Amino acid sequence: MEPLQKTAFLEVFPIFSKSADELVVELLSVSLHQQFPANARVYTEGDACNGIAFLLSGEIRVFKSGEAGREITLYEIGRGETCILNASCILSSLTYPANAVSTESGTMLYITSRDFRRLVASYEDMRNFVFNILSQRLVEVMALVEEIAFGRMDRRLLDYLVEKADHNRLMATHQRIADDLGTSREVVSRLLKDFERKGRISLSRHLIELRTV
Repeated sequence: MEPLQKTAFLEVFPIFSKSADELVVELLSVSLHQQFPANARVYTEGDACNGIAFLLSGEIRVFKSGEAGREITLYEIGRGETCILNASCILSSLTYPANAVSTESGTMLYITSRDFRRLVASYEDMRNFVFNILSQRLVEVMALVEEIAFGRMDRRLLDYLVEKADHNRLMATHQRIADDLGTSREVVSRLLKDFERKGRISLSRHLIELRTV
């Protein structure tokens, strides 16, 4: 693909809009502008982290797998984000502790581990970007811990959808559902995406359509 222009990069990653120009120029000069398909294996647990992706479009799901084959989504990476587990592995020289698969095709900037470590060491704004992503993911993981510790929220959510739906259609925001169930929006959004992935529902803006519950 053609090299990404600075203006296009800043539209997706506005956090760098006030950064020193040399950071953005160097980041773009050392990165590769690449496409990736849907349903591609990005990482398998135990893989070495040779580089990191800054997503321009598409989505990647990060999850853990149990011995019985059950999966639990840790978080999803979308436009304008990167994987904090990936960043952590690079900075600590550890292997990837989960699995990552693309759920949508998209484009990314790929930066080698060596260049990423150098950018983090050299630029405060790059460190701030990593810390910002880390804080977001901590909120999501804490919500996940809450879900696991305090009950089967997936069953409660399914029961809620069946009860509230009118002709298998429910108009509601994720925040409203979370408030009704006494949980967080992040938990509801993650579970709804899992339901959609399994073919139980379809999602659109403020609309949930039940398929097989």
